[in-house]
Amino acid sequence: MTDRDKAAPGAAASALLIRPLGAADREGALAVINEAARWYREFLPPGEYHEPEMTADDWDREARRLTWFGAFAGDTLVGVGGLERVRDAALLRHGYVLPAWQRTGIGARLVEHLEAEARGVARIIVGTYRGNYKARRALEKAGFRLSPDPEAILRAYYAIPEARLRSSVTYEKTLPPR
Repeated sequence: MTDRDKAAPGAAASALLIRPLGAADREGALAVINEAARWYREFLPPGEYHEPEMTADDWDREARRLTWFGAFAGDTLVGVGGLERVRDAALLRHGYVLPAWQRTGIGARLVEHLEAEARGVARIIVGTYRGNYKARRALEKAGFRLSPDPEAILRAYYAIPEARLRSSVTYEKTLPPR
């Protein structure tokens, strides 16, 4: 039985539980991230693509500066995302949904949840690879707009390698005052 067989994907978004993830969830979250990230080989140059996308050490390092959230369909972890606060903004980081569960509304629900968790900031920023048309389409559908100067945003809010910076773009969404 596959993970997808354990819960009905058609009802996935409506029956979804989203909660913070802790150290005990790390291996499951890494499995989601690394499986979902395999599609990067379709658009990244061979020198920039690597497996795994994230190691346990990477997860731990990220956990020191952001809060991890997981989307569960039943007992199955099917999506992962992180929320990091940096000065006046919230960054949505490391958003992944298992390939078998994509296009079921899980990513949209996870983004909505992270937006709600980001209360108190004026805007949300998301960085993604320029060639990641799946993420870019989903962000636009969720109301995010391409930043006018992605390089400036990346340099101001992210600590990423230069090669990744050159191959990335950022999207932003202004939040209504609460």
